[in-house]
Amino acid sequence: MGVGAVFSHWLSRAFPKQTLGRRGEAAAARFLKRRGYRIVARGQRLRGGEIDIVAVAPNRTIVFVEVKTRETDQLGHPAEAVNAAKQRRLTRLAVTYLKCRGLLEYASRFDVIAVIWPKGKWFPRIEHFENAFEAVGKGELYS
Repeated sequence: MGVGAVFSHWLSRAFPKQTLGRRGEAAAARFLKRRGYRIVARGQRLRGGEIDIVAVAPNRTIVFVEVKTRETDQLGHPAEAVNAAKQRRLTRLAVTYLKCRGLLEYASRFDVIAVIWPKGKWFPRIEHFENAFEAVGKGELYS
């Protein structure tokens, strides 16, 4: 194995390629930061699932962000993947997150960020849907 091949192998192990989803989440976090949001958590794992991004908006609202990344929108817009079942799951996760941190009295909302990142392109197209859906499920905390 030549020096170039050894270096290339080391480089790929030291800096593994991110999955398309992780690249999309990183791009979404940068997008939000440029708009004055403070990122509180990324990839927050809780019992029952994961919240892609938890941020605080400039108006001090806690924002739970679902990021959907695709290479194209030929099979539908990425935001369409946030269906009713996903909304219920995100609502449960958000309530758990707020309860665990004693934040239930603070305003919160759900946003969706759609990232379309064509193969071979350096930059994605990002669409931010603020207040994309209301909290859904059974119980007195949400409708």
